Amino acid sequence: MAQAWRCSGLRWSVDGPELVWDGGRRSVPARGKRVAFGVADGGVRTCVGARGHACPRRAVVPGRSTGARCEECGRLDRAHSVAADTIADDPRPYHVYLAWFGPGMVKVGITAEERGSARLLEQGAVCFSWLGLGPLMAARRTEELLRAALQVPDRIPYAQKRAVRSRLPASEAERAAEIEALHARAVGLAQWPESLARKPCEVVDHAGVFGLDGLPGAGGAVSELVAGGGVRGELLAAAGPDLHLAAGREVVVLDTRLMPGWEIVPGVGEDGCTFPVREFGEVAGISVQDGLF
Repeated sequence: MAQAWRCSGLRWSVDGPELVWDGGRRSVPARGKRVAFGVADGGVRTCVGARGHACPRRAVVPGRSTGARCEECGRLDRAHSVAADTIADDPRPYHVYLAWFGPGMVKVGITAEERGSARLLEQGAVCFSWLGLGPLMAARRTEELLRAALQVPDRIPYAQKRAVRSRLPASEAERAAEIEALHARAVGLAQWPESLARKPCEVVDHAGVFGLDGLPGAGGAVSELVAGGGVRGELLAAAGPDLHLAAGREVVVLDTRLMPGWEIVPGVGEDGCTFPVREFGEVAGISVQDGLF
């Protein structure tokens, strides 16, 4: 029987992405190298637990879940979370940021100052700028202010992000334009909290870090891992949790959040993907033309 590993997910730092495996082993998904793995026949996906504790029931979780947790462990994981608004007394300073993922796709968010740009890399932000810095609740109020006053969302669906990565403007100046315009409007709002210090607009571009220059269009994204399936192909780009792979005759996007909970085995055979793939086609209002007429 082939050796099996359990993946804890893809982690980003200033040094780039790393796949983290149970037991502490790490592997770097470097562009140009091959990604090859599968799920053994008869395998099932089990809950990864929460906050360092194993799931007491070893519950089976759906293949399409990006959280890989059962309902009980999901509640426990969110019980002390800034993202879930269950913490109000965190003393750390927080950045408010504007992040751009493609034309018309700008979001506002917050992240602890100590994390630097890791949160933006994890989300696959093509470029971003800090907007302000201050206490957690002031950062939250600013986030809400921008949502209401400037109609800037706090979430962009991953399906939209990955569908446009191969069709982004070529220059950094073009990619930065929407953030620069929104930044100027945001810092001029009268309701800006006094305890939040305004930050100058300094756009950071991640297109080179992700490997998006010259990225070919993908036909679709892996919708779930399944027992007996596998993928093998050359890594073209890594952005947020996504790996863009040249797998045989097509380019597919693999969301690495689908990997935790499975026992992963080495991939064999020719390049290709036997996991279910959801074609992009038309994603959330983004039309992808498939012919001249």
